[in-house]
Amino acid sequence: MTLQERRSWIYIVTSVLAYVGYVWYVVAHADGQPLARTAYQKPLLVSIAAAIVVNIVAEIALSIVRPVERKFDVRDKEIQRLGDFTGSSLVVIGAIVGLLLALGEKDYFWIANAIYLGFVLSAVLGSMTKIGLYRAGMT
Repeated sequence: MTLQERRSWIYIVTSVLAYVGYVWYVVAHADGQPLARTAYQKPLLVSIAAAIVVNIVAEIALSIVRPVERKFDVRDKEIQRLGDFTGSSLVVIGAIVGLLLALGEKDYFWIANAIYLGFVLSAVLGSMTKIGLYRAGMT
């Protein structure tokens, strides 16, 4: 497994776990109220910060436990470009949904969560694309 493929796996896991933890926390603390009335700002920011920190720590820990060569070739750069390009489409979709929600004067909760979900789906799709290209190869 290359360094970039391993980073993609770590990115998927940390992104999904942080988002699931955030959703679980918000739903658990809704106390029968509509979700839009739940205090979501701090948990959202904490989940994003936690995902970033855990991602960095996991990469460092795995680099110590199972070091891999840090050599990048043209194939690696092309896979990274394609993965990032694929994933960025979901960031755009999340931003458009957030914009439409704002134009519809919906609660800030739904706007923020649409954008956050777009980021998470972007991380997952982009990373899955990279892993798929590493596993199946590029034609």
